[in-house]
Amino acid sequence: MTTATATPTTDERTLAELQREHGNALLNFLLGLTYGDRQRAEDLMQETLVRAWQHPEAFEAPYESMRPWLFTVARRLAIDARRSRLARPTEIGDGALAATPDPADATESAMAALDVRAAVRELSPEHRAVLVRIYFDGLSVKEAAAELGIPAGTVKSRSHYALRALGRCLPGYPERP
Repeated sequence: MTTATATPTTDERTLAELQREHGNALLNFLLGLTYGDRQRAEDLMQETLVRAWQHPEAFEAPYESMRPWLFTVARRLAIDARRSRLARPTEIGDGALAATPDPADATESAMAALDVRAAVRELSPEHRAVLVRIYFDGLSVKEAAAELGIPAGTVKSRSHYALRALGRCLPGYPERP
């Protein structure tokens, strides 16, 4: 039978002294890193102190002060938290959902189709021909180029500029990448 050994941690008194001595400076440092977001700064400060509690060997290092170690840990935690937030999709509020049309609503879909048709009619014949072949007929760039008798690069260019023109003609619709 094996017995689990407890991982050594920093004692409470040393940790409390560390917080008293460096807590305000650490919080101010983190407030700067979080652009004044106090809640996030306090969470990062707490996580920094947890790391100090988990790593008592840091207190034995030949530092004159623990502040550089604390600030380094805090900065790395702030960077990790920011990267984590940026990796997740942005959350949206209820307002955006209320403004989004119901995809099951045939009226919205029909109105959008009419708007797009009217906007496509406003395009030059060259741009319209490219969009019709690619988006309405489902042809590839190469197939559209062969059918229209123009180079594939010209098809791509006309498609790009035609879509930009449609974006200007349809200002009430959200842009898509």
